[in-house]
Parts: sequence; C-alpha cells; structure tokens
Amino acid sequence: MARDCLAVLDGYGLGSAHVAGTSLGGMIAQWLGVHAPDRVRSLTLMSSSQMGHDPSPAWARARAGEPADPDDLPPPSPAFLAHLAAGLPPGVESDVALFRVFNGPVRPFDEPAARAMLELALSRATDPAAAANHGRAVWMDAPDLLAPLSSITAPTSIVHGDQDPVYPLGHGEALAVAIPGAVLHVVPGMGHVMTSPGLPEEVADLIRL
Repeated sequence: MARDCLAVLDGYGLGSAHVAGTSLGGMIAQWLGVHAPDRVRSLTLMSSSQMGHDPSPAWARARAGEPADPDDLPPPSPAFLAHLAAGLPPGVESDVALFRVFNGPVRPFDEPAARAMLELALSRATDPAAAANHGRAVWMDAPDLLAPLSSITAPTSIVHGDQDPVYPLGHGEALAVAIPGAVLHVVPGMGHVMTSPGLPEEVADLIRL
C-alpha cells in the first residue's frame, strides 16, 4: 500500500509530498518515512501505533484479564474488546456500532454522518470480507516493517486522542519517543476516528505542512 502511494506521486509527477495518515494509514506513512525519505516532506501520524508492532499478545492478555507484560503498549478499551467479542454479523448496523465505540465516550457521535459514510463505503466494496486482512498489513513479521523508526528524518507530528479505544494514548507517546524530533499533540476527548462535529477541522489545523 505504501508503494501505491509512491505510484500516485509518480503518476502526478510529484517528487515529494506532505504525508498524513490515520491508524493503518499512519503506519503506511511511517514506512514511507523510513524507506522513501526523499519522497516525504513531513509526516503527520494520527491515531496510530508503531508499524510492525504486533499487539495481539497484549490484546489476548487483556481479554483474559491477565496482567500486562512490562513491554506491552496499552491494550484496547474494554468497550472495544467487548464489541469484538460480540461477533456481530457484518453490515451497516454492526459498523455503526463499531464506529460508536471508535468515537469514544466523551465527544458526541455524529451517527447520521457515520452511517451515510459507511453505507457509501459498503455500496462500493466488491469484497467486504477483505477487511479481515487489515491487521496483517502492518503486523506481519516482515523486515521492512520492523525497521527502526529512529531513521525517520522528516519533520513529524503525532496527533492522538486521549480517548482512543483501539490505540490508547500510550501508543502515540511511544511513537513520539521513537521518531527523532517528533511533536505530540494530544486531542482531548478524541477517540480513534473523527466522527464528532467539529473534530475534523480541529485535527486539520494540527497537520504538519
């Protein structure tokens, strides 16, 4: 997927660009910062975690109520783990329920806007089941995903909500430590997505250019 980004730049004849990515997109952006530094003017990593970091052992310990390993990044919120455990059938309703959890408990959830977006996405999807491959894209044991983030030279901003149910704030803090010179912006009340009124504009002002 990162190479797709490079192909888009090539297609438009652009030597480099400011790169912003959320969640998985933030990990794709990290790959670009490590492996294609000449194509990246700046990085903004939102609601993300370190590429190549496999959170599944920590998630399993959290589900089982076991103590965290000292090396674990914070596990997801109980609400997110409960949603996964519920095993809801795929479709718009289960996705709306997921995005309500993604939104977090503090800021209001714009359900009509989220529902319209999800209905449009599903209407365009040719293989909705492919969403199950989401985690494999960034957690597989591949050398290029395990490259140290300390090699990133692009000016980097980390934008993270203090109510993120998937990657709690500790993930953003760890990114800020791992990337030299990175600046962390903590957004009060923000969850894992921007489905609260006014939040997209608030976050847009934090994107590094």
